[in-house]
Amino acid sequence: MSKFLVSTVETYRVDTDEEAKALIEDAKQSAMFELGKYSSEYKEVKAKGEVVDSFYKISLTKHFNNIKEPSQHIKVDYDVDYNI
Repeated sequence: MSKFLVSTVETYRVDTDEEAKALIEDAKQSAMFELGKYSSEYKEVKAKGEVVDSFYKISLTKHFNNIKEPSQHIKVDYDVDYNI
């Protein structure tokens, strides 16, 4: 039995509209996958009616293989950098 990664949905948080646009544009230009759907949503965190934080939520749907005829074995590696 073979396993093929077909697609993923990744959600990111960025601070500015410029960072959001750059993240989406980088995904569009990537040769590693085909970008399916994407979205950028501005969010505000409020406390007692005041905005205390704001950010952009970015969702990217990445397609790696055709579900009917997969051709690539994709290995996902989550590398965590705790020294940020």
